[in-house]
Amino acid sequence: MKFENETIPTSDANRPSVPAGLPTAAKKGEPLFCRDPFILPYDGVYYLYRTAEAKGVECLVSTDLETWSGPVPVFSKPDDFDGEGSWFWAPEVHYYRGAFYLFTSVRAASNKHRQISVYRADNPLGPFVWLSVLSPLNWDAIDGTLFIDHEENPRLIFVHEWTSMPDGNGSMVEMRLSDDLTRGITEPRDLFFARDPDWATKGITDGPFLYRTEAGALRMVWSNFSDDGYVVALAGSDNGRLDGKWSQMGTLYRRGAKEDYVFDGGHAMIFRGFDGKNRIVFHTPNKADRAAGVFEHVTIFELNEENGEPKLGKRCGR
Repeated sequence: MKFENETIPTSDANRPSVPAGLPTAAKKGEPLFCRDPFILPYDGVYYLYRTAEAKGVECLVSTDLETWSGPVPVFSKPDDFDGEGSWFWAPEVHYYRGAFYLFTSVRAASNKHRQISVYRADNPLGPFVWLSVLSPLNWDAIDGTLFIDHEENPRLIFVHEWTSMPDGNGSMVEMRLSDDLTRGITEPRDLFFARDPDWATKGITDGPFLYRTEAGALRMVWSNFSDDGYVVALAGSDNGRLDGKWSQMGTLYRRGAKEDYVFDGGHAMIFRGFDGKNRIVFHTPNKADRAAGVFEHVTIFELNEENGEPKLGKRCGR
């Protein structure tokens, strides 16, 4: 498998100083609270990004994917920031041309729409500086992810929310970005729609993350709802490019598909561990049951490629 941030060059200019004495957020075997987890491996440390609710974005760190320390604030909302509400949705960080870029969504105070913004820092812990809004101002848009296409052009893949679609059927969208990642330079284009798969029960298109198979086929993991709750799904392009015809290829993770798939869950991404193994991370369950002591937490599986397609392997930790 090949994907963004598969390997990142290390340098003193990009190496963060992890604060000493960070509290332990989760010990080995304990669940770690998070929705929409994104893990960036860099220079022997795993950086996991999550929302800090209305305050901004924070990061937890680990060297083994088992014990997590933090959080460390990486973006704190300024007083004049055009955002409101309780969340910075689905933050993720990508390395691009010598710097680190944070993509996250927030509900704008100025027009009440959810918008995707981009932020820049020299290292994974920031602090990140806001650059610009990328998504159309009159859309509800979330879950932006960076993808470098076959011509080495940066693309933003993101969700056109069902809340601003006339038929309530959300779409997965792509547009080319400027080389400095501060603006879109093509009109957004639909790749597929939430209700395309026969198992879909809602108009949700959450959490895109793209990768290539060893043979070069282009695939996307994403999430929607089925009769079994929130799932991790797989889509593919017929020509290995974004402009191909996209088809739905079933689900990768679905509650009850195996005996130990107890919870529903989704919003996945893929990364390569320092041991060379590919892994997929997402949150389970999708809805907390506080009375039962169950909350959304990080779930990691090894991810293998069999006959050109991904298969979940061993569960990592809890």
